[in-house]
Amino acid sequence: MSYSTPGSPPPAASDPDYAHQAVPVQPLPGWNSLPDTPRPPRGLSIATIVLLSVSGAYALLLTGTGLYVRSVLESGQYPEAGTADSLTPPDALMALAALIQMPLLLATAGVFITWFYLAHKTAKAFRPDTATRSSGWAIGGWFIPFGNLVIPVRVARETWEASRQLSPNGSDRPTSTAFITWWWLMWLLSLLADRVYGALYDSATDAAGLSATAGAAAAQGMLSLVAALLAIRFVHRLAALQTLRAATGPYAPE
Repeated sequence: MSYSTPGSPPPAASDPDYAHQAVPVQPLPGWNSLPDTPRPPRGLSIATIVLLSVSGAYALLLTGTGLYVRSVLESGQYPEAGTADSLTPPDALMALAALIQMPLLLATAGVFITWFYLAHKTAKAFRPDTATRSSGWAIGGWFIPFGNLVIPVRVARETWEASRQLSPNGSDRPTSTAFITWWWLMWLLSLLADRVYGALYDSATDAAGLSATAGAAAAQGMLSLVAALLAIRFVHRLAALQTLRAATGPYAPE
């Protein structure tokens, strides 16, 4: 068997020894080798899904509470509801719903944004040519006025694209991100409905005002439920993509 010396040209394909010589496979630009791959935030993704599930359960409870309170008030019961210092059951239910909302929102948002940042950081290590934004945008993008309407969903799509595996032959394997778009739309609509719900709750001074508040609460709860379910799907599927990429490398098995 013949071996080439430094500086000599590579063996020709007709060389009978050519087939027995190792040919190194070069990874595609932008894809890290497996030993350098960071571990995806699996534990945090589970915590995020749990909190999103709790938020979804609260949203369902808010919807039911709003529908119940509205039906009771429209039937003429508790005519004094909504007035100053009123302690009727409808008042108590709406106050309890409002009391739970903020702590749950803050806890879920804090865990979700932390996971979002680490997931983008992992995706950037997988494929920096696709995840071109700084991972800081996965946090800061939520707090920029007006920019927070579009930056987080762009970071989400970028993270998804950079976490996907390629085909065994190195070609791209695009997957639909429509559910990410729907998640974001439902989230924005739920925020808008929450503003309406909060404004009506603050201005309610009688039974009619509290009834309108309850209707807005039911709508906001339904939108939040759908948004939570779609967010759970996003976290679950992205975590699965990153776990698979970390375990098997940049190329999907045949």
